[in-house]
Amino acid sequence: MEMKVHLHSDVFEIVKSGVKDIEVRVNDEKRRKLRVGDTLVFLKRPLEDEEIRAKVVGLEYYDYFENLVDNYDMKRIYLEDYTKEMYLEEMARFYTLEEQEKDGVVAILFEKE
Repeated sequence: MEMKVHLHSDVFEIVKSGVKDIEVRVNDEKRRKLRVGDTLVFLKRPLEDEEIRAKVVGLEYYDYFENLVDNYDMKRIYLEDYTKEMYLEEMARFYTLEEQEKDGVVAILFEKE
């Protein structure tokens, strides 16, 4: 399976550099279909004229983003200069607590192809 992942340009660049190797999302219906060996296609917003392909090498599940951030260096999941608190505030802009309670969250470990 191939899944498109839309990223803002700053996050896209750290995937491109190889520093970021974990994508974190709510484990909704779309993400529950992911399996190890599937392909992620990262697209750079806003134009989506650049892409990076990566292979899913692991899937780790958590109840909330708050549980997940304690297990990884911030630079592997987001921007290096973000604190865990800043990251959690950022995730709250995209996902509600109700969505996390309903679906949980997933850390998608990947390697660039």
